[in-house]
Amino acid sequence: MTGTLFSQINPPQRLLMGPGPSNTYPRVLRAMAADMLGQFDPEMTSYMNETMALYRDVFMTKNQWTLLINGTARAAIEAALVSLCEPGNKILIINNGRFGLLLSEISERIGAEIVTLDYPWGEVASLEEIEQAIIKHEPHIFACVHGDTSTTTAQPLDGVGEMCRKYNVYSYVDATATLGAMPVATDQWGIDIISAGLQKSMGGPPGCGLITISDRAADFIFSRAHVELGLQDGTQTQSQRSRIKSNYFDLAMIMNYWSEKRLNHHTEATSMLYAAREAACILLEEGLANCFERHRLATTAISEGARAMGLTLFGHDATRMYNVTGIYIPNHIDGEQIRAEMRNRFEIEIGSAFGPLKGKIWRIGTMGHNARPHKVFHTLMAFETVLRRAGLDITPGKAIDAAFAVYEGK
Repeated sequence: MTGTLFSQINPPQRLLMGPGPSNTYPRVLRAMAADMLGQFDPEMTSYMNETMALYRDVFMTKNQWTLLINGTARAAIEAALVSLCEPGNKILIINNGRFGLLLSEISERIGAEIVTLDYPWGEVASLEEIEQAIIKHEPHIFACVHGDTSTTTAQPLDGVGEMCRKYNVYSYVDATATLGAMPVATDQWGIDIISAGLQKSMGGPPGCGLITISDRAADFIFSRAHVELGLQDGTQTQSQRSRIKSNYFDLAMIMNYWSEKRLNHHTEATSMLYAAREAACILLEEGLANCFERHRLATTAISEGARAMGLTLFGHDATRMYNVTGIYIPNHIDGEQIRAEMRNRFEIEIGSAFGPLKGKIWRIGTMGHNARPHKVFHTLMAFETVLRRAGLDITPGKAIDAAFAVYEGK
């Protein structure tokens, strides 16, 4: 038998300026090329412990249970929800973007009773509105997305965790798109579980979920790990809580694997662990505040460059994410043709949209390794050129001048 022979993989060197994934830090790629280790090798378990410590700083938390979930960012979302939510539990979800809808889709599959706080895409919920919904519906869990790339909008979270605890509600936040770009203040917000991924502003490849779990949430999850409970008189009673319905996403088992017990659950994805560890090192060496400011400046430069070209931004400046900008497509412009020209002429990827925003906006991301002045300038120059060639009346250089003014503080 003869098999088809394929050439060596040689993808184009594109600048990924969409809503994610972003280009990976070269240091992370180099780390991924390191040799494999056995999952219980002392060097390997040492790297696991170091990674937990690093991500406590990244998540701005003291949570013991801060670790990795093998799989994409969605794997961490599902692990959080399936482990925290029993069938029949009520979950209150903010529905204001594609990834709020994803929380509902996952919750439905695990048998939750879903209640939503519904807003137009690009709008956010106030603390008072969240509290009123909690009082009305008495959910077991409150869940939302911190920054939804589908809307380029960030949901304010100050006070949410404290309020949830007041009403004995567990809180979950998906910070896939914001971790590494803007503060994800786990302890300050008092959120029980926050999950994220590597592929956006952390500057790593897709394939690794990141998660931090409060002791309060961990105690509840561990209480679901045992079907039978022993009483002091030696008799047995059936737990009133249902067993976690997933094996792979059972956080109780995963936490035991990451604990000093090292109870086998799966074989840790070694190269992804190396990637996550290196990405965290890069971020913390730069400093959280410096990294957040770098992302904020990059997005502001894109925004002001777009405005200087006469384009209109989607959303509100007060709730705009630090790492992705929504730009309305002018009526007489073919948005997909512009994206194709950016890719084919300049090897730059920018994003389209979906849902109610499909065909209405472009999304330009400034994430991780790409949130840098020269990549912003390169993107704006290409974008301006392509738009002028498509017939838009733009004074050449206005976008770059506006971006320079942002970086020069003018």
